[in-house]
Amino acid sequence: MNSMNKTLVAIAALLAAAGASAQSSTSSVTLFGVADVSVAHLKSDTNSVSGVSSGGVSSSRLGFRGVEDLGGGLKAGFWLEGGIAVDNGGSGFKFDRRSTVSLMGGFGEVRIGRDKTPAYLNIETFDPFGDVGVGGVNGANLIGGTSVAVGTPEGSGHKRVSNSINYILPKLGGFYGQLQYGFGEKADGIANDRLGSSAAVRLGYQSGPLNVAAAYGTTRGGTDAKGVDYKAWNVGAAYDFGMVKPMAQFATERGNSSQRVDMYLIGATMPLGAGELRAAYSQISTKRMNDADTQRFSLGYGYNLSKRTQVYATIAHIKNDDNAKRGFAVSSSSLISPTMTAGDSATGFEFGVRHSF
Repeated sequence: MNSMNKTLVAIAALLAAAGASAQSSTSSVTLFGVADVSVAHLKSDTNSVSGVSSGGVSSSRLGFRGVEDLGGGLKAGFWLEGGIAVDNGGSGFKFDRRSTVSLMGGFGEVRIGRDKTPAYLNIETFDPFGDVGVGGVNGANLIGGTSVAVGTPEGSGHKRVSNSINYILPKLGGFYGQLQYGFGEKADGIANDRLGSSAAVRLGYQSGPLNVAAAYGTTRGGTDAKGVDYKAWNVGAAYDFGMVKPMAQFATERGNSSQRVDMYLIGATMPLGAGELRAAYSQISTKRMNDADTQRFSLGYGYNLSKRTQVYATIAHIKNDDNAKRGFAVSSSSLISPTMTAGDSATGFEFGVRHSF
């Protein structure tokens, strides 16, 4: 038997085992994912970019998750999920979106590994576009990512954190919440031995049509010799009237004395035909200088061909003040945002299809 046949036999055995496990009354394993791809055109006052982008409504992903009933109300679970690039296939796959192992029971859930930060959960929850595609608010890392040398592993207000321990509250009426601590894993010998560490908390209440939540997170940045604490907090609310679901949020990030960026968003989703209309207006304000605000108007519609497949279209316009140059941050490994210079405006269109499984 050659190596290819051995590989195929191994995969078949794995799938058979997973299928048998999924039918057990005490455990289950699920393969899941999203394939979302769009054709996009992004134009600024400086130049334009056209092409295919992965993740216009939902980030494309592939994952495995499972739960085992241990008895006595205790369960064990795992979740392994990685991003995929539908536009070009990507250059490698890893479980960078989430990789956790959990123990769950009446006490709630203890989750260990790489996961989303509690503060970022509010950003995507109270954005009609889920902070994805040309319509997304781009509410993470408002001060800056690792490219601006903030000294943190993934930016000033990152989406995810590695090496974390999480506690998720059990169901308490309509209340929910999460505590998180991420280890920087630096040696004790350096002056800034908390470099890369983070802590965050989120508390919310959801009952019927109402959902409201607040979150706070801090991440230690800087250098080995000197630390800077990047602090992010936000609050968001939504109310589903049936005909329309308005939502709003405020978020801020602060670093040293001269670093502060605020973000405001109001938006709504509305059932329309066999789909959903989405609209949002947001403003991001850099406080260390005048005339450094960025405004974004987004409008989109998704039409459901089935429970798992949706076609969609989105248009967004960005207007920068004279000292601002924020642009788009599409979820793609190949289609980049057009070049933005201070004061530029930009418009983006995308038409795509999302299939979940």
